[in-house]
Amino acid sequence: MNHGLSELDLQNLRHLIGGCATNHCKMQAYAAQAQDPGIKQFFEKSAQSAMQTKQQLMSFLQ
Repeated sequence: MNHGLSELDLQNLRHLIGGCATNHCKMQAYAAQAQDPGIKQFFEKSAQSAMQTKQQLMSFLQ
């Protein structure tokens, strides 16, 4: 059930979800390459945040 979202809303939501997925992958890659522990932690937290946002947005598609 999509909570009465319009086709445009669904397209925008899919675009946002895709962007979060991309950001998650990029942040994980940056974290894997980081030498500084503080920078590594920053990117790990950013990756986690992107995944949480993606999951929240996906809940609107249910």
